Amino acid sequence: MFTIPDISNLADDERYAIIVGQVRSLIDGERNAIANLANTASLLYHTLGNINWVGFYLFDGSELVLGPFNGKPACIRIAMGRGVCGAAASERRTIVVPDVHAFPGHIACDAASRSELVVPLLHEDRLLGVLDIDSPHPDRFGAADVRGCEAIAALLVDGCDWRL
Repeated sequence: MFTIPDISNLADDERYAIIVGQVRSLIDGERNAIANLANTASLLYHTLGNINWVGFYLFDGSELVLGPFNGKPACIRIAMGRGVCGAAASERRTIVVPDVHAFPGHIACDAASRSELVVPLLHEDRLLGVLDIDSPHPDRFGAADVRGCEAIAALLVDGCDWRL
């Protein structure tokens, strides 16, 4: 049985140290990417706080396709370069958007979303997908979120079999 501790009272870096350790524990001994992404999405959804959607879009060779997530139903396909996810994927860099209404071409899957963090999943320079996190609060994501989510992305890239 997996227990999610209450870490809401910890500083951001301390919280992410625990979350990264939990992701490491969840994926230990399991190489299936879909299973690991599903558990990671659930863990993040239940531990981060002040978010309304967390999930993965997987790169199929031409566009991003919805993968495991927690939250309201989402857009199924995202073109490269379109919205925050498509921009992070095509630029192969993490993007933090303090106010999604100010981001040109933002795709509004959930009208409640106000800020967004997208981390590309890269193996060397090969795009595998993106980790996408939305919040109903403006300016929700900071440097600790970037560091923590990039560490989680690295664990998933290295710990999963990506032959989907």
